[in-house]
Amino acid sequence: MPRVESAKHSRSVAAEGTKRVICADLDGDGAEQVAAAIRGLAATIDVAAEKSIISLIDEVETEVGPIDIFCSNAGIGFEGGAETDNNKWEKIWAVNVMAHVFAARHLVPRMAAREGGYLLNTASAAGLLSQVGSASYAVTKHAAVGLAEWLAFTHADQGIKVSVLCPQAVRTAMTASNPDGVASIDGMIEPEDVAEACVQAIVGEQFLILPHPQVRD
Repeated sequence: MPRVESAKHSRSVAAEGTKRVICADLDGDGAEQVAAAIRGLAATIDVAAEKSIISLIDEVETEVGPIDIFCSNAGIGFEGGAETDNNKWEKIWAVNVMAHVFAARHLVPRMAAREGGYLLNTASAAGLLSQVGSASYAVTKHAAVGLAEWLAFTHADQGIKVSVLCPQAVRTAMTASNPDGVASIDGMIEPEDVAEACVQAIVGEQFLILPHPQVRD
């Protein structure tokens, strides 16, 4: 996940009085820094690899305790249309979609057995609208929203709640190289604002999280 956003989100979750926050990131050093700041734990993980997610879930549930809330926040983007190289299509599909699938595959049964749990999946406003200049980003984010919706209605009677985050431009490493891109048409918002919107959505068991309310219109 983009380290800046995940750091702010982790701090917000920690501030809400959760028992323990696990910061997992491809950037292991970054995860360690955030975990140290909130007295949490850190793990290095490649969300595109199912075995990495399995190891994380197994280790946390064995050594720390049941996972009550799982925030699946990783995302990448590539420019280009249908002509985009197959390797890039496969990579973005793995990170933007399959990472959510892997988490649900190995967490939903555990949560169902406990009759409760929460999945917070980060997609994008592009998953409800589209993304000018990037077919792969638009397609994968639509798929991420569709998966979250399916999980929400399929497992609701097992006590599992799902929220899907769909912001436009957020000040993270992903937007740093193009702060005036099309996603910022309704303004660039800060990670703290997104984190607060997520916390409030979880408290209210709200499915669709829109830090940019214009997206709904």
